[in-house]
Amino acid sequence: MNKQEAKARISKLREFLDKWNHAYFIENKLILDEPARDKLKRELEDLEKKFPDLVTPDSPTQRVGAPLSGKLPTLTHLTRKQSLQDVFDFQEIKDWSERAQKFVPDEKLEYISELKIDGINVTLWYEKGELVRALTRGDGVEGEDITHTARTIQIIPLRLKEKVDLEVGGEIYLPKTEFEKMKKREQTEFANPRNAAAGTVRQLDPTIAGERGLAFFAYAVGREKGVVDQISSQGGLLTRLSELGLPVCPLWEKHSDFISLEKYIAKWTRERENLPYEIDGIVIKINSKKQQILMGSTAKAPRWAVAYKFPAEQTVTKLLDVQYQVGRTGAITPVAILEPILLDGSTVSRATLHNADEIIRKKIEIGDTVLIQKAGDIIPEVMRALPELRTGKEKPIKFITHCPVCQTELIRQEGEVAYRCSNLECPAQKIERLLHFVSKNAFDIDTLGIKVIEQLFEKNLIQTPADIFFLTASQLAELPLFKSKKVQNLLESIANAKQVPLSNFIFALGIRFLGQQGSRDFAKWLSPQLAWHETKFSHQSTNPQFSLFAEETHTENIQAITPNDFFKFLQKLDYEQISSIDGIGEKVANSLLDWAEQSAHANLLDKMTLGGVLITQETYILASESSLQMSPFYGKKVLLTGSMQKYSRTELGKLLENLGAKVQNAISANTDYLICGDNPGSKLQKAQELGIKVVYEDAFLEFLKKKED
Repeated sequence: MNKQEAKARISKLREFLDKWNHAYFIENKLILDEPARDKLKRELEDLEKKFPDLVTPDSPTQRVGAPLSGKLPTLTHLTRKQSLQDVFDFQEIKDWSERAQKFVPDEKLEYISELKIDGINVTLWYEKGELVRALTRGDGVEGEDITHTARTIQIIPLRLKEKVDLEVGGEIYLPKTEFEKMKKREQTEFANPRNAAAGTVRQLDPTIAGERGLAFFAYAVGREKGVVDQISSQGGLLTRLSELGLPVCPLWEKHSDFISLEKYIAKWTRERENLPYEIDGIVIKINSKKQQILMGSTAKAPRWAVAYKFPAEQTVTKLLDVQYQVGRTGAITPVAILEPILLDGSTVSRATLHNADEIIRKKIEIGDTVLIQKAGDIIPEVMRALPELRTGKEKPIKFITHCPVCQTELIRQEGEVAYRCSNLECPAQKIERLLHFVSKNAFDIDTLGIKVIEQLFEKNLIQTPADIFFLTASQLAELPLFKSKKVQNLLESIANAKQVPLSNFIFALGIRFLGQQGSRDFAKWLSPQLAWHETKFSHQSTNPQFSLFAEETHTENIQAITPNDFFKFLQKLDYEQISSIDGIGEKVANSLLDWAEQSAHANLLDKMTLGGVLITQETYILASESSLQMSPFYGKKVLLTGSMQKYSRTELGKLLENLGAKVQNAISANTDYLICGDNPGSKLQKAQELGIKVVYEDAFLEFLKKKED
């Protein structure tokens, strides 16, 4: 970006941020989530660093606090207010600590971590122990006089336990329960508890504030006259404030190393939803007051403190281009190609635009600054564009008319939003069906990734899912980088995948409208009616002492049916039977029946049967919603690791999902439980470092046994 382009972008960013500040701080409206606003503000900061001669005093980056509303009288702060530098990952915390260390190179640093309460920053003035004034942070120099409403907040002491002069900084907030009561009691447009707190303290009528159940935490002082000037640490300050009768959040901690600090952050990243109030991060401070003084401040922020912001589920970035993805049913999905951005703990460079109608409805153009959302394992999506930041160089998105792979003209059936490629022989559809078939919740052949599938498809070694079970060592050896060990591992994975649980098998078939949950619902209904029979299943060895062509090492008796058995039973069902199943509606019933009428599917399942595939019974824990909520795993994020003895990890995952848990693929600060088998490896160590609860397999199986009893 050259200087002229930077100047134009800076102007747009400043205009938008000023608009956001006015809406948020004056009108108590949220026009864009705060984490997304933070991203735009950081972009502005980066541009101003690169082009320092473009910095102006009225830039949002040069101001502390918020604009004043003009509705209330203002007062000058006794001590000028500052803001905190934001950091967004643990490496940035370490970088901040290294900078702070340079001011005290020969001294050890100690840290205090405090929950960052999502409320409104206020200052209380006490004279001889009596509350005389309360004001908002305002622009850092002046704040609005809110004494009349602050006096109605019962937790704020009108009189301290000692007759001291003190300027106290803290946060007025609205507890979650009070916010819900307020929404039921009043017709309110407040977006969240923070906006409600800000709007309430600015009410001219103090009785309204008194009715809304506001609360307060103190965490800082300004003017000091003997009462705290002898205190040597931030921890000591918090203790002293509490002794004076001021409410202090009790969940602060002292840390002598980064491991302890990271555990604290991980804990509250996971558990913040369980708090009675909203928090949007963790404030980290150097504990020593002497060191704080040596570190000093910049023009607007102390060098001895930072605010760690929780991973955003929404952020903004640039839409660079649009590509089109062909799904296994032929549906065409427009995919946004993005300027890479960190979102919810991972780097995102692609997001779904859903369909042509959504692009039109949201008026999204290539080159736009767009709002991206991601929650947990959900695929990132483009929520909307920010037209205020357009430069005039943006281009409309022209939805394609032909399949990007086979060039078949796209069709759109009446009542559907998706355009589709109707060519069932389209290579892209075939590959997507193969990838779906081997995915974790289907046949779970993790050694068959997209690159291997594409190679096998291009060499015409597989065209349908059933072909997978007839692959040979000599065929695989022809693939690039496929040496003996890799060939052996893949053949063993395929052999072991031939034993597949019923719901996985149904999901793997890729029947339109029948997703993962629908497949489970159908399997639960179907299982008791199937003629299960005892059969032997042989497992390939994974022991390296056996050669590639070794005999199968052991067998076990299982209750199973063949794919042909399943197909024959499916053909006996009628519409009334299927549509009456809980979780299966009319659309899915019709799709199932249509699928069962096609001879190609009969041939597919016949070939799977010849390939040795066996469908096995599953263990279900059926429970009411109320009893599920009594499970310690209900609503929790759980990760499985290590070798399990009684069940496979896939089977245990299903049991956990039946208990209301969300099973994760990787460990993170959001993980609630780690369930360990033998040889858990590094995940156990990471869980222990992050303070994640660890449950060993035998304890979990004992819990399941009690649940079944």
